[in-house]
Amino acid sequence: MALIGYARVSTFEQNLDLQVDALREAGCIKVYTDKGISGAKAERPGLTEMLNNLRDGDTVLVWKLDRIARNTLNLLTLIEDLEKGGHKFRSLTDGIATDGPMGRAMLTIAAAFATLERDQTIARTHAGLAAARARGRVGGRKPSLTQAQAQQVRALYEASTSVTSIAKTMNVSRQTIYRYLEQPEPNGKSFTV
Repeated sequence: MALIGYARVSTFEQNLDLQVDALREAGCIKVYTDKGISGAKAERPGLTEMLNNLRDGDTVLVWKLDRIARNTLNLLTLIEDLEKGGHKFRSLTDGIATDGPMGRAMLTIAAAFATLERDQTIARTHAGLAAARARGRVGGRKPSLTQAQAQQVRALYEASTSVTSIAKTMNVSRQTIYRYLEQPEPNGKSFTV
């Protein structure tokens, strides 16, 4: 019987240290991880490896419920599979364990709220993006050149100025110049570079 940890972050920019440190401090002898993998993905190699290596009586420990499951149904199915295999489950920050019926009930309630919170965050993000688009704002980086500079790039190119010279003049990369030359002008004309 051992404590086995599982930690996950959704992007490669995020750091696993907080979760891993907390799991080790709680007594985990091994911590499996997935980095850069969304909780919405079914394929999580670290989770699969952990589940395949569990021994009878082991307890799976996570930092927070949303680190191991995509939604309430996924979490409850995972917990049921763990229990069938003779394993237990605990969540550190949620203070939930599947040791008894009350723990199982609390797990179901907490998982439902975690799913609700995730769904609301997604809905707010989509609504915010739609509102921004309605106001004419588009996500992503700002253009490297203004519309006037883009017209100047085209004029210089038509005057047989090299792309390297144009890039130096505009203080941008050659790739940026090529990208602007490949874009159609408002009159529909585009260059084949």
